[in-house]
Amino acid sequence: MTDHILTAAIRAACRPAAELVAAFRGQMTVDFKLDRHDPVTIHDRRAEAMIRETIFHDVPDSAFMGEEGGSTGDGAVQWFVDPIDGTSNFACGIAFWCISVGAVVDGQVVAGAIYDPVADDLFSANAEGAWLNGKPLISANASPEENATLICGYPVTRDFRLDGKELSLARLGRLIETVATLRRPSSAALSLAHVAAGWADAAAGFGVNPWDVTAGKLIVEQAGGRYLPFHLGKCPEDAPAHHHPGYLALRGGADYPTLCTIADEISTGRARGQRSHESPSQPRCTPVQNLPSQRHPRMIQ
Repeated sequence: MTDHILTAAIRAACRPAAELVAAFRGQMTVDFKLDRHDPVTIHDRRAEAMIRETIFHDVPDSAFMGEEGGSTGDGAVQWFVDPIDGTSNFACGIAFWCISVGAVVDGQVVAGAIYDPVADDLFSANAEGAWLNGKPLISANASPEENATLICGYPVTRDFRLDGKELSLARLGRLIETVATLRRPSSAALSLAHVAAGWADAAAGFGVNPWDVTAGKLIVEQAGGRYLPFHLGKCPEDAPAHHHPGYLALRGGADYPTLCTIADEISTGRARGQRSHESPSQPRCTPVQNLPSQRHPRMIQ
């Protein structure tokens, strides 16, 4: 069953790729949803329609949740889809965007596919493992925290409103001082894929939606990394991880207490409606020594 779902996820993620690559760095009209930081193009909507059609053809017993079109269907397999994760990059010609398709059954993420069509990199995972372009994906050998590469967009204007500008910028300063390299390329899904591949040591976000992270969460975990959800006061603490609006993803073997502390501060502060520094009583991160054994991929046609 999960093999069939993964095959459908991969087909759906790849289907709009050629059209999106053809449109990339061309002339396009950009609209905005909530504010100027939340763009959308006609290509987002067309890609989502193509993905939705593929999913319902391959897995009729589905419920579809897309970033652009909302919910469709009420089947047993729930799909969370971002047709272009990193639309702002796509619209301005920066090659850091992807197509993300994740599937959930009975509250558990069972399959995920993230396709970077510019680099032609396909990340995928199910219960049997994680793969990059059909080869087993193992996330291990993380750098020490002081030598780590972190992908994190915090803070943005929304964070200034929620946490206070001074405190948000102070946290940014702590992040910069803690790690060796901090990057802000946007696209939560592709950032998670890069952690799974070991191209980054950690990624964090504090304003994500299920369609941004469902596929990436599974890929990170099945590659041997860790995905830590943060509720930010927006959902129950015991809600499924892919419904939490905050996350910290760590490459296999990472022990990053400062990053964990800052993430806990943000979540705790928002949950309490405070704009003050919060010190968590217990860090979320502990070293992980055991990595998944090497797996042989099943080639997906």
